Amino acid sequence: MTNMPPVSAGSAQTLDREAESPDVVRMSLAAAMTLDFAPGSFYRNACLYCINLLLTYKSSCAGRCAYCGLSPRRESGKSFIRVSWPALRLEDVAQAIVNKKERVKRICISMLTNRRTLADTVSISRTLREAVDIPISVLVAPTIVTREHLQAFRDAGVDKIGVAIDLATPGLFDQYRGRGVHGPHVWQRYWDCLAESLEIFGAGMAGSHFMVGMGETEQEMASAMQKVRDMGGFTHLFSFFPEAGSLLADRPAPPLDQYRRIQLARWIIDNDLGRAGQFDFDEAGQIRGYGLPDSLINELLDNGSAFRTSGCTGRDGEVACNRPYANWRPGPGTRNYPFAPDENDRRHIRLQLGLPQYARK
Repeated sequence: MTNMPPVSAGSAQTLDREAESPDVVRMSLAAAMTLDFAPGSFYRNACLYCINLLLTYKSSCAGRCAYCGLSPRRESGKSFIRVSWPALRLEDVAQAIVNKKERVKRICISMLTNRRTLADTVSISRTLREAVDIPISVLVAPTIVTREHLQAFRDAGVDKIGVAIDLATPGLFDQYRGRGVHGPHVWQRYWDCLAESLEIFGAGMAGSHFMVGMGETEQEMASAMQKVRDMGGFTHLFSFFPEAGSLLADRPAPPLDQYRRIQLARWIIDNDLGRAGQFDFDEAGQIRGYGLPDSLINELLDNGSAFRTSGCTGRDGEVACNRPYANWRPGPGTRNYPFAPDENDRRHIRLQLGLPQYARK
């Protein structure tokens, strides 16, 4: 790596315009707080267990996704997934993870659709694995990633792969990521990449991101999540949140009841408790029931785990990539709980679900 001056959270802005990967990576604000690069505290004492990193280049990303803060259409690329991502030296990040390893259960590296990321992802993965024995995930860029690249990531020490399909139908994908925005991404390539990742890394070691609230029906989202599960993968679920400066900056987030029903559907599907095909949908494709005994649904609601953040796990089997408040502001009505919902939370979830039969025990 090049010889660069030390970086702290306060001086991160001096790196934003000139420094690039692999010497420098961007880090989510939550990760910067966890590693003491930035001051702050988490609402209700939530803890982040995954250090989320993003490769960075002056040439940015070739994708033109309508909802993304990294799109070249934006005047500024300083925020992504609702928060700032300060730029830091990789060697400083590696050392901070070593120093705070008791706080960290996983590292996640997010690629851009930029061909420089292919070699740099391998280089960064090796650097981090040599520094500390913590599992590494890569959120890949399927448009430029081949089977050979996936094998190279595995050989560099990566153990899990994420594929951000995001949209539940080919039409919505094309509208917001492909031809509709003159972007390079193709629906089928993303699914093929997921299949290749599962072949190379193994069942349960790759999954897809999906984003609720992009115009899909609940039935379409359930079907997409079932397809991922049938392939051997898992779904990491997000609620759409309007990114400032993106084409969809004025689009509203989905109603909370819609998101709650899909969260419960994901839990049922990914834990093989039921299948999307047995769910009860109304004429608009909205979930009215899950085709399971009420006693089981009530048990899931009493537990509350279905409404926690879904993401890659650590070695303890618990979700490590819990992204506190990444797609919703802290406070009442949080979309993904980064901790176990308490009794009051679970009472609100029952009401938020929008299914009268489960509103109360």
